[in-house]
Amino acid sequence: MTETPDFILYAQHGWADNHKAIAKLTKRLNVSKARIITPNLGWIRTWLRIEPLIEQVEQKAIETIAAYPNTPMRIIGHSMGGLIWLEILSRHPEWHPKVESLVLIASPVGGADLARIIDPLGIGIGIARDLGKNRRQIAQSIAKNIPTLAIAGDQDQGSDGTITLEATKFEGAKLVVLPSLRHPELKNHCQVATNIINFWANPVITAPPPIDFAYKLIERLRLVPGMTDAHQRDFHRAKTYLRFDNGLTIRTWKHPLQMEHVFVANGKEQCLYSGFVGWMHFRELHQVLEEITREFN
Repeated sequence: MTETPDFILYAQHGWADNHKAIAKLTKRLNVSKARIITPNLGWIRTWLRIEPLIEQVEQKAIETIAAYPNTPMRIIGHSMGGLIWLEILSRHPEWHPKVESLVLIASPVGGADLARIIDPLGIGIGIARDLGKNRRQIAQSIAKNIPTLAIAGDQDQGSDGTITLEATKFEGAKLVVLPSLRHPELKNHCQVATNIINFWANPVITAPPPIDFAYKLIERLRLVPGMTDAHQRDFHRAKTYLRFDNGLTIRTWKHPLQMEHVFVANGKEQCLYSGFVGWMHFRELHQVLEEITREFN
């Protein structure tokens, strides 16, 4: 008779990848008594559509849960692998009590900016539409029930070279930023493994940030149709659009490719948020900015 594992560990690779690198990560985690599941989605298939990939991982989880109905789960997803598990967990809230922890590594929860640039109309150019989708509300809902860790790299003061730091942030997750690490390195780096082990030792649900004026302002901008979390590299180019009495500012800048950027900064000239919209949503952004201006002037 097969011995029941301590837990089931699902480790899911991401876009343009296979299972080999993330399988190496699981070996760093000292999980000899766990049942490890690392589905290989196929390098080519990760360029096409996300739904068949979700269904493949979901079916594997259904089969594993049927075999081990009383065994807890732990989940790790790198990049698109994290997005796949957000979709699965949103479809199976009955699994939430089984999940001891969820770890998203360099996952563009708010939507990948490169994907939005490639497919600005959301017409389905390869996997771009799926990677550009904003899943922040899904992630925040899940993080209310499941202890969640978000790990991000920051090799250029704003991104891991592929995914912006801003896109990895969401309420309810403990955020760990690893300086100098690039997107591919995050698949199985020793620092990633150390942070996962530490989180497993104390997997708590993280309290949301205080709802202050800056928080409300950023959330209002994030709700603009088409708003995409952006890199902060162009913050210094932006001009002040509106200054508030508490020192906060809204700043704007138009990219040569006609993407309208908006930034929120504090009184110390530190960027708190950066995002952009394409030409399709210029009007919606400026309507919101004008509404804010009227309210505070």
